[in-house]
Amino acid sequence: MAQTKQTKTARGTGVREAAAQATRDSILKAATKVFARYGYDGGSIEKISSSAKTHDRMIYYYFGSKEGLFIAVLEGIYQRMDEAEAKCVADPEDPVEALNTVIRFKIDYYRRHPEFVNLLNTENLLKGKHVQKSDKATEYSSHAVRLIDRILGTGAERGLFRSGLNARDVYLLIVSASYFFTSNRYTMSAFLGDSIDNGVATEQWEAFVIDSLQRVVRADPA
Repeated sequence: MAQTKQTKTARGTGVREAAAQATRDSILKAATKVFARYGYDGGSIEKISSSAKTHDRMIYYYFGSKEGLFIAVLEGIYQRMDEAEAKCVADPEDPVEALNTVIRFKIDYYRRHPEFVNLLNTENLLKGKHVQKSDKATEYSSHAVRLIDRILGTGAERGLFRSGLNARDVYLLIVSASYFFTSNRYTMSAFLGDSIDNGVATEQWEAFVIDSLQRVVRADPA
């Protein structure tokens, strides 16, 4: 009898925990969309709770404040990118192709996740004051930098890449080329009088970035 009660209690606890996690996930998903669309100031608690089909008090219960929720959203988008990056098959034993793979991944990821770009734009306008309060932000970026470091190290050992290259600098160069192209595609299309918001333009840019970066890192630049 006691065992039956314990089983029922454990089952009941598991159901409550699952429901709580589902509510939290729903709030995060809604907040990501709302903040990406309206920014931090325009992304009100009311809009988020309405989108998540929950109550304002639940947001405060799980995240403490609007700022706490926004930090959780930023951590979430970085985590998802980190997880996608981990699945990116970039073999450091083939350093030339591995570097190309990282570039392709970054350009493609930003293009397919405009909400990621919008949220980063919002946080940069706020001078990074929220992400600086996250304990996880550097954890996610360090994975990518370590991968670049391994690729550069292997390339240098084999005489393919220059020695002494800084992995962080190469990472920043890749991210800059990827992020800028997506975040400024509308204004640059108008400025240049030629749309870059299409697959063909993206492929051309990808090829150019790969060629440019390979010239930067190669031991014998042509």
